[in-house]
Amino acid sequence: MLAVESATDASEVKHTGSPGVEETRGKKRKISLQSCEACGTEEAKYRCPACLKHSCSLFCVKKHKSESGCTGARDKTAFAPISKFDEMNMLSDYRFLEDTARVADSVSRDFGHLPHHRSQKVRIMKRAAYKFSMELKFLPNGFTKRRENSTFFQKGLQQFFWHVKLLFPQSSSEYTERRVPDNRTLKEILTPYIHPTESEPVKRQKLKMYVHATFENVCVFMKVENRRSNSLRYHELSLLETLQDNLRNKTIIEYPVLHVVLSDHAQNYVLEQGKMPYIHFSLF
Repeated sequence: MLAVESATDASEVKHTGSPGVEETRGKKRKISLQSCEACGTEEAKYRCPACLKHSCSLFCVKKHKSESGCTGARDKTAFAPISKFDEMNMLSDYRFLEDTARVADSVSRDFGHLPHHRSQKVRIMKRAAYKFSMELKFLPNGFTKRRENSTFFQKGLQQFFWHVKLLFPQSSSEYTERRVPDNRTLKEILTPYIHPTESEPVKRQKLKMYVHATFENVCVFMKVENRRSNSLRYHELSLLETLQDNLRNKTIIEYPVLHVVLSDHAQNYVLEQGKMPYIHFSLF
């Protein structure tokens, strides 16, 4: 809450006849106050930064929050028209920008000071990805996707073992596969989920729309990274190719996220070149 009892104007300075001597007069101005909007009896002493309602005491502040659901936190991004833009708004914007810069600097520092074993692991994976014609990017520490990523590169085998997220939008389901060898085809990865006989019973029941559709009527997409949210584009992947071949010439942030889509809904996934996805027939 902001105290609004009184404010002191800038001191007035009056020169006397003697050189170097000044007379200073401080002048106080009482701000007009309203009555407390919580109890309605006492004179208000505080103003809520969030909704600007007045209150007189801590008890009334808590009462106001509990009754109205107000957080008491100032909205740093609230719109202020130019006609009402004053010094307080300017100070608020300045502090907001400072906070943003502080957070960005903190994140960059965290990323630049990774533990040695982790930073070495990241460098090894980035170099290996580059060799396989992939661009592999990592998020700063603290991001959920960074924390849950279990991908690693086996130098002896010269092989990635990927953390893969599978999204089945027509069944509102999501699964995670860990340590998936990059030489497995997408069909092999999806078999435990949507194969009519070889899938796990619980998953088969959950994903029965996909099981009934069979592989011939399933498409797999991966989002094109580094695009604006209002201009999403997708790569269409091949069920017959390996994970490594499917990821070639693509950007991956942390790990692949695959959208497994029924062909009836494939038109909702616009490809990078602007073409609509085609439907595969008789793949197997």
